[in-house]
Amino acid sequence: MIEVSTEIFAGIECLHAAPAAKRHAPLPTVVFWHGFTSSKEVYAWAAVGLANAGFRVVMPDADQHGSRYGGDADYRLGCLWEILRQNIDETPLLETALRQQALVEGGRFAVAGASMGGMTALGAMARNPQIASVACMMGSGYFMSLSQTLFPPLTQKTPDEKTAFEARTAPLADYEVSHQLAKIADRPLLIWHGEADEVVPVAESVRLENAMREANLNQQLTFITEKGVGHRITPPALDTLVAFFRHHL
Repeated sequence: MIEVSTEIFAGIECLHAAPAAKRHAPLPTVVFWHGFTSSKEVYAWAAVGLANAGFRVVMPDADQHGSRYGGDADYRLGCLWEILRQNIDETPLLETALRQQALVEGGRFAVAGASMGGMTALGAMARNPQIASVACMMGSGYFMSLSQTLFPPLTQKTPDEKTAFEARTAPLADYEVSHQLAKIADRPLLIWHGEADEVVPVAESVRLENAMREANLNQQLTFITEKGVGHRITPPALDTLVAFFRHHL
């Protein structure tokens, strides 16, 4: 059995799941980020699956999502990349808040996510060496190139719009993993992707796996794709996620 509640950590409303009667005990802990235009409740399947396996799971609402949604859908659609950067910056704040309450067991702190959440997990891994292990589900670590096609903040139809687009997306260069593969190769990393993904192409994950393998940095990488699966998480994918953290957290 598990216990699920809604709590505030680092000023952010989170879904908090843990094995029954262990909610206040130190536990191996996973911060799991949801996808774009979704919410922590929609991704509660991950909290249930991981908590049933003995983990504490903390699922925050990203900025402009769930409890933090301001109500302007058009505005949010133009802010994916700013929201992603904010997720990455907020991840260590969540860890600090959890450790201040003695909820994390030793160094057993991990980050995971799906879609935008998977991108968050990769970005956080590169910037936070204390994270023990990471799982990226149907995400990407190549923010600069993907921002040209996936919910771009501007249309770039005029020279001024192109300049504004470049200014808004320039900060992504410091967050993406293309230039810092070694920082995501020194700890266990799961990359899972559906091969028929129509939103974030599986080629994004294949590109990362190829880069790590060619650089001989794939010793701790678990790379799995699933045939015929679009932009969604399947029961086998959840099983893979749980098994990965059972082994690596």
